[in-house]
Amino acid sequence: IRFPHPNPPPEGEGSNEPLRELSIGEASPMVVMGKVAAAQGLQGWVKVQTFTEYLDSLLDHDTWYVGNEQSWRPLQVLEANVHGKVLVARLEGIADRTAAEKCKGLLIAVPRDSLPQQKEDEYYWSDLVGLSVENLAGEVFGIVDSLLETGANDVLVVKGEAVPLKRIALAI
Repeated sequence: IRFPHPNPPPEGEGSNEPLRELSIGEASPMVVMGKVAAAQGLQGWVKVQTFTEYLDSLLDHDTWYVGNEQSWRPLQVLEANVHGKVLVARLEGIADRTAAEKCKGLLIAVPRDSLPQQKEDEYYWSDLVGLSVENLAGEVFGIVDSLLETGANDVLVVKGEAVPLKRIALAI
């Protein structure tokens, strides 16, 4: 699996350094499980959009790490439950709606070592973000930016330079 260099060049500057090979366990000590979607009510509750296979998987963890890919803040989960297609949670230190609104867009993660070990050829979605996408001929299409669950199948969102489409003839 090919991960971008851990210290990428500043935006707009290229790098001649090749992608560095890392094992899945080295990808990140944290696994993103969701994000704060909005404030819920007046008492500091937040709505959480989960990125987990099962909506209630995040409820197995008493501490959530809230922040972004560079900085995480551990927050004790005081109360949480499933509410329709999202979770609602009351977290330590978030006492009112104003504080909850400031959390909108922040990611929620848990330590990788608190999750079950994946089977061979199984990966957490967060392990795929940032990987190079290429075909069997080695042509690079871009980098995995995110993943979407559509119901019928999961979709990789790949960003990169536009690649011209090639016309091919198929014998049917």
